Amino acid sequence: MQLKTILLLILVSIFAGCATYAGLNYDQLFGEQQVRDRRVELVSQQSVDFLETVKPIIDNRCVVCHACYDAPCQLKMTSVEGIDRGATKALVYEGTRLTAATPTRLFEDAQTTEEWRALGFHPVLNERNQTPTANMEAGLVARLLIQKDQHPLPEQVQLEGFDFSIDREQVCPTIEELDQYQQDYPTWGMPYGMPNLNNQEYNTLLSWLEDGAVMNKQIPLTIEQQAMVNEYEALFNGESFKHQLVARYVYEHLFLSHLYFSDLKTPTPRFFTLVRSATPPGEPVKRIATRRPYDDPMVERVYYRIIPEQGTIVDKTHMPFALSKKRMNDWQQWFFNTEYQVKQLPSYAPEVAANPMTAFIDLPVKSRFKFMLDNAQNTIAAYIKGPVCRGQLALNVINDRFWVFFLDPDKSDIPEVNDFYRSQADNLKLPGELESNTLPVTNWVKYSRQQARYLEAKSEFINATFKNGEHLDTGLIWDGNGTNPNAALTIFRHFDSASVVRGMVGTPPKTAWILDYALLERIHYLLVAGFDVYGNFGHQLITRMFMDFLRLEGESNFVALLPRDVRHKEQSSWYQNQSTQLSDFLQRNVKPFDQPTQVPYTTANPKAELYDILRDKLEPVLNNRFDIVDSGFKQENEMLLRQIAAIKGEGLRPIPQIMMLMIESENGKQQLFTLLHNNAHTNITSLFDEESNRDYKHDDLTLVRGVIGSYPAAYLSLEENQIPLLVNLLKNMRGEEDYVKLLDTFAIRRSNPEFWSFSDNVHRWYQQDQPIEFGLLDYNRFENR
Repeated sequence: MQLKTILLLILVSIFAGCATYAGLNYDQLFGEQQVRDRRVELVSQQSVDFLETVKPIIDNRCVVCHACYDAPCQLKMTSVEGIDRGATKALVYEGTRLTAATPTRLFEDAQTTEEWRALGFHPVLNERNQTPTANMEAGLVARLLIQKDQHPLPEQVQLEGFDFSIDREQVCPTIEELDQYQQDYPTWGMPYGMPNLNNQEYNTLLSWLEDGAVMNKQIPLTIEQQAMVNEYEALFNGESFKHQLVARYVYEHLFLSHLYFSDLKTPTPRFFTLVRSATPPGEPVKRIATRRPYDDPMVERVYYRIIPEQGTIVDKTHMPFALSKKRMNDWQQWFFNTEYQVKQLPSYAPEVAANPMTAFIDLPVKSRFKFMLDNAQNTIAAYIKGPVCRGQLALNVINDRFWVFFLDPDKSDIPEVNDFYRSQADNLKLPGELESNTLPVTNWVKYSRQQARYLEAKSEFINATFKNGEHLDTGLIWDGNGTNPNAALTIFRHFDSASVVRGMVGTPPKTAWILDYALLERIHYLLVAGFDVYGNFGHQLITRMFMDFLRLEGESNFVALLPRDVRHKEQSSWYQNQSTQLSDFLQRNVKPFDQPTQVPYTTANPKAELYDILRDKLEPVLNNRFDIVDSGFKQENEMLLRQIAAIKGEGLRPIPQIMMLMIESENGKQQLFTLLHNNAHTNITSLFDEESNRDYKHDDLTLVRGVIGSYPAAYLSLEENQIPLLVNLLKNMRGEEDYVKLLDTFAIRRSNPEFWSFSDNVHRWYQQDQPIEFGLLDYNRFENR
């Protein structure tokens, strides 16, 4: 370490122990605070050093906690802009707020660091005189790193003196408040509640900070990338009303996705974002920022532009979407080569724009449905990964694991279907039209009546369509045209986060959904396009309550394929101890559809038969990459790992939602697995008291090869010959003591000095195995047990 750095550390150490230091005036010491330009040309040595040596440390040691909406103090370190923006005491997740909060979305709600300062964000880097002394003493990150070095983690297996709860009270000191913070919480340096950085990482970051925290300017596009951007922007910005309406539809479905050009064969793709701009292609993008993607842009003409994603890719918000010649040809066929007319563009008034069944009534239903199904995993991932980083209130509306199937858009492409949707526009309205300040109770009554009218009309329609059950069989289910692996999906809930993957993963679940076009579209506009994470309590509550209706509708579509006499009995079994209101709703929801199924059943368990029939039908497109086969382990050990799926019962209560296991085979090859705890419920209709509906005796586990979930709560490390011990410990788990025994045997705890090297190993495996899907995991749920 340089001599001047050592002297600075000594100086800071002396001052930190002196009570009078807290009262010193930083302006007098180091000059007045003002935003600094820290970006230099890419060819400069400082930029090269930052990209090659500093940024990897920030990504792998800082971004893993500072990335999503719930990053502590809203400090998002995924980009130069996020680091410069700094931190704030304001909370994004505040479930009791009566009025909507001001949005603070990076890259959207402010464009400059000065604008972020006006919105209450304070710097984490020194913004006073740019001298080595000032950079170290007046910079929060530098001071917090030094604090951690001076007060390393206590030598404890289970750390004391830290609050790791997800709803902990956040302490977000400014530089002027830091001395008091350090006196009150001496061990709370950074990384918080994790092992220290190693000497090389620590010295690299301190030297960078001491020299002014210089970062790189934006990386330009290659010639090939720019050509692809130009091609797609030309498609999205055609002059005709048809082009403009299609582009608006595509944007409102892909605005959260990370686009990449799959025809450009590169080891690691570059990701892009589709945005609305006031400027046309060929001019600098002037981004239009609104709460929702369909809000009034307040410009005469909207242009749709493709810009490079600036932030480090993190798993929680990563939804890769390939742009390719095949996809472009499909869009041309579905939207431009089909005969229909668009005589005028829809309004941006909330009562129109919030309802896709009204706004896009001129676009053929079949084309819209095919667009959403083409990458259905992405469509549904947006429900889960997009608007929220945590949302127990939003997610307790779904079961912990279930399968999703879809109606075949070609089988439902009849004029009567299109006419039916047109006739039901008023009954298909969504809470998004109420915007971000909502009174939930009175509106819930209105929407429940609206949904009842729609379901009654839908029952009449399909009763007439399927006379005597004609064609009511699994031929109605989309098979992905024999090639598309999005035909079957599995959704996992992890209490306050969730995941969606392709395939029928795990043992047959309690429930399943079948989604038709209207249901798939409405869920997107309820949970993605129309949801405002900054909205008031009423907005979030009415969204959750409305999703009850849509879940029940998807489940009802599934049970419609079961024998007529078991439909209501089966769906009611998913809602034990149901309220009278729900019982009445289920009767309305299921009973009016009274046509027999044409699916041939031969056993007393038709649901299991239906799952088998669907699996056989979809076998050509099922994604089996999560299966525990061909792992390189001995066959008997693979069989033992597969037995974990049969473990059930109350003894699983201590196991967290997501655990990841790195197992080294006898030949030295490592395999990463995810162990998911599936919470069972008697029903999922309770808004606030979820615990009262837990059904612990039916809890079970799903073990998959690879990564599912963004928030691991525990890491296990073992060798292949320890697999029998692992399985035995899981089978015999009865309570917390047994779980701690499991951790003592295999865990890499957050207090383990090897934690960071293990974390790097997990990320390295994930990136090599799934380079497109890879994103950094988030440690905000990592347990201290």
